[in-house]
Amino acid sequence: MALGGIILGLINIVIVIVILLLIGACIAWVMSTIGWPVPQMVQQLFLALVMLVAVYLLVALLLGLPGVRLIGSLEGQPQTLVRYSLASLSS
Repeated sequence: MALGGIILGLINIVIVIVILLLIGACIAWVMSTIGWPVPQMVQQLFLALVMLVAVYLLVALLLGLPGVRLIGSLEGQPQTLVRYSLASLSS
């Protein structure tokens, strides 16, 4: 794998993590505005989930495994909304 591909993959991982954290912060802000604060345990579970996503993306990048494909299609295959990496490993 080329160095450029690894750098782009790392930037991609950072973008995904920042978007997930921004979504969590917006949800916590809206909930506190309504008057229902998000418990600390739920916030910690969300951060743990975000970190698991980061680890998955990092391992997929380093091992060259495909991640979750949300948009587009692969060559010769019909376009799908979501394509999981486990399905591609079984075929």
